Amino acid sequence: MKILLKNTAAVTLSALLLATGVSSCDTNQLDPIPETSFSDQVVFDTPARIALQVNNLYAYVKSGSFLGGRYQVYGDVRADDFINRTSNAVTALQVWNHTLTETSTNDVINTWGAAYSAINQANVFLAGLEANSAKYVVPAFAADFATVTVPRYQAEARFLRALSYYSLLQLYARPYIDGNGSKPGLPLRLQAETGAGGNDLARSTVAEVYAQILEDLNFAEQNLPTAYANATLNTTRAHRNTAIALKTRVYLTMGQYANVVTEANKLVPTSAPYTAARGVANGLNSSIVNVFASPQETTESILSFPFTAQNTPGTQNQLGFYYLPTRNDSVPEATGGGEYYLNAAGIIANRTALSITDSTADVRYAKFVVISGGNSYLAKYPGGTPYIDKAPVIRYAEVMLSLSEALFRTNGAADTRALALLNAVRTRSKGTAYASFASTDAAVNAVLLERRIEFLGEGIRNIDIMRLNAPIPGKGSVSAVPPSSDNYVWPIPATELQTNSLITRN
Repeated sequence: MKILLKNTAAVTLSALLLATGVSSCDTNQLDPIPETSFSDQVVFDTPARIALQVNNLYAYVKSGSFLGGRYQVYGDVRADDFINRTSNAVTALQVWNHTLTETSTNDVINTWGAAYSAINQANVFLAGLEANSAKYVVPAFAADFATVTVPRYQAEARFLRALSYYSLLQLYARPYIDGNGSKPGLPLRLQAETGAGGNDLARSTVAEVYAQILEDLNFAEQNLPTAYANATLNTTRAHRNTAIALKTRVYLTMGQYANVVTEANKLVPTSAPYTAARGVANGLNSSIVNVFASPQETTESILSFPFTAQNTPGTQNQLGFYYLPTRNDSVPEATGGGEYYLNAAGIIANRTALSITDSTADVRYAKFVVISGGNSYLAKYPGGTPYIDKAPVIRYAEVMLSLSEALFRTNGAADTRALALLNAVRTRSKGTAYASFASTDAAVNAVLLERRIEFLGEGIRNIDIMRLNAPIPGKGSVSAVPPSSDNYVWPIPATELQTNSLITRN
């Protein structure tokens, strides 16, 4: 990995925390040229400057090339619920048809670069925070800055690093279930790099990368604040429930179902109403439509990344741009690119799952699907121009369904709590509840189907396919991809192969 970070720390001035971002037009995020920057000799001199550096960490992770939009798109269009309409090489065509190569710039190279930029920013911040510890004394700093604020900031940085590594694993490495984590994972970069000296680093195993992710998340859980002062920060900045929620996803991806139950139990009560008893009162909202209605700040949204008209995800990164039609009377504000429409043979063809007849329409179909030119489009992100819908990362409904699946897999189809959790998510959008299941497989498949419907367009589909080492389904003229195929995982980018002599190919 070519490291070009300057010997300065970027501090972007902003009136609202998390309002800054990294433009999709930035081709070298490892060499940022901020409008306002301070030398690394003074950037830790005041609490305000340190706080702005934390803000900058979020800006890197929510890059449009990463978790600000494209990553979520990649997680859905790899599978069979979307059909590419435009054949635009810039907007994930090769992801959709599984023709990626080591030199695919818009996806393979840019995603890797954006993620490792975010990781290195976290590492640089963590190293600087520790190196400047002698400065954290009164009167410039509060008396508890070193004992309370510093661990909190370390926790935020480590949470974002964990999220970045987890996201990379889902594309560039074999599933944990394939060899119990023994396959090649990622270069595990944990040191601050401001020059080229650290480029050469071998890949750690998948298990070793997951171990680091969990170490970071456990630290984050212990040191993040329990809540912030308002709904905006509680949905866009990591708190303790955020770390716990991400751990449920990590353990589910690893197939460690008992651990999923342990973590989810911290957030999900044994019976309805489903609201976390600690920290932020995260819970299942009564309406899925409200969850995605502006400003997308219900307590169901555990973490999402925000944008403003002055801080957009960037052209061709916006979720609404990908999924909304170019013109539709049902969504008059939409000027989307119509890059992908819903596969008629995909999830919307499953009338049992979605109940899309007029009399029993699933709200997720009735409110989130629009018709244009004879095709169905996803309208979960109505935005407008520019599209400033928040980019979702994790919701409380996912924690509930992860817990439901883990309980079924652990205790069998008769688990009444697992059934209640599944039905709680299902029936808020569709009237018919499941009564029972004949087998554990039937119960688990029902949960997987519900996840597929509930999180359509949120980037979860690829995770659910690969964690089970299942084939990526075909669509249209695109063939299915079995787990044994070379293109089941993304190639390591040419940029890494050229600068890291110890890296190995996928």
